[in-house]
Amino acid sequence: MKIFVAGATGAIGRPLLDQLLAKGHNVVALTRSQERAESLTAQGIEPAIADVFDADSVKAAIAQAQPEVVIEQLTALPKTYSRESMSAAGPLNTRIRLEGGANVLAAAQAAGVRRYLRQSVAFWGIPGAGLADEETPLSLDASPAVAADAHLVTEIEHRLLETSNLQGIALRYGFFYGSGTWFNPDGDVGQQVRQQQFPIVGNGDGVWSWLHIEDAAIATVAAAEQGNRGVYLIVDDQPLAVRDWLPAFAQSLNAPPPPRVSVEDALKLEGGADIVYYQTQMRGASNAKAKRELNFQPRPLEWMVNTVAAHAS
Repeated sequence: MKIFVAGATGAIGRPLLDQLLAKGHNVVALTRSQERAESLTAQGIEPAIADVFDADSVKAAIAQAQPEVVIEQLTALPKTYSRESMSAAGPLNTRIRLEGGANVLAAAQAAGVRRYLRQSVAFWGIPGAGLADEETPLSLDASPAVAADAHLVTEIEHRLLETSNLQGIALRYGFFYGSGTWFNPDGDVGQQVRQQQFPIVGNGDGVWSWLHIEDAAIATVAAAEQGNRGVYLIVDDQPLAVRDWLPAFAQSLNAPPPPRVSVEDALKLEGGADIVYYQTQMRGASNAKAKRELNFQPRPLEWMVNTVAAHAS
């Protein structure tokens, strides 16, 4: 198939392009940079030069490419995972997801694209017992930043899924780990854990759902090839509470055990309510639908496997 990728330079974009090429697809990738266009050409990928905020240039690029499928992975996330850097990146990230995404979607509709995939978020299901699934409502009344992102995700998903003239698919990914992500030995959170700057808050009951960046790419290609209209939760098989995954991550880095902070003290920090939500209320997600419909087979969480192996040796 001919597949157009918007957001091809991010953490998931690079392995996604590799997977698409490996499966024999004809790939066109959107870029603003002539230098990046030359790099894409060298990889065997057709570049399309346009600015996502320029609706006419995006429309022209997709009209010229005439793809069957568009995969949108537009984000503007910082290299560091901190309250300050995330807040600073927030306005552009919101704009690129809303305005840039709207331009790509409108261009895809105008070009007669039949299937459109969009990056979304797996970990905003309302707190509760068990794992969230695709029907679980999102946390629209959570802590400030969580609620804002849940509202943004809801708007983006509704805009896509209510589009009648193409097949819209929202891929709700778990927390990325692996090469090029924050949660990697050379990533920003890895550095924070080594410096004991990433504590366990309260009881650490918040459950996180993980996803290796290469598994995200594999699942995305499967959805492009055979997915059905609607939402898919793309996460691994092992949702884990912070009190379990964070010490294991630290151990895998040969870092000291993470410090502990009370909920009361965490709430005194800037963005404290959001920190407490992530650490004590986050709800894990089920990948049953993705396994059933996309034959999704995620790898075990890397540092949990390494920790078990270390204990066994």
